[in-house]
Amino acid sequence: MHRFMFKSKIHRATVTHAEVDYEGSITLDTTLLEAADILPYEQVHVWNVSRGTRIITYAIPAEPGSGIVCINGAAAHLASPGDLVIVATFSEMDETAARSHRPRIVLVDEKNQIRHAHADEIAGPQRRENY
Repeated sequence: MHRFMFKSKIHRATVTHAEVDYEGSITLDTTLLEAADILPYEQVHVWNVSRGTRIITYAIPAEPGSGIVCINGAAAHLASPGDLVIVATFSEMDETAARSHRPRIVLVDEKNQIRHAHADEIAGPQRRENY
């Protein structure tokens, strides 16, 4: 049996740009992509915490250390600079791998700089400090 598991996420990144006049995707600081084990052009889910919208698109790398989180194309109508988003990936794995899998959680600050590259998932109603 194979299972579709949560692989990684960049948690509560701040949207820096929303560019309607682009074909599509989300442009992300390469440092964040690498920390979250997201490859260029990999499928990502983008969950807008500020608006409640969700999209599925693909990641495009931006300059490392730039802090860029840019929603492109039609999805730019669903986000504005300053919105908080979660960028998540999933992976199919066999039963054995799934049972020992631990997702990579990357926490960022308000400038999209990494605060913690290997955080643990916290289930509600618990809350992280310093948000």
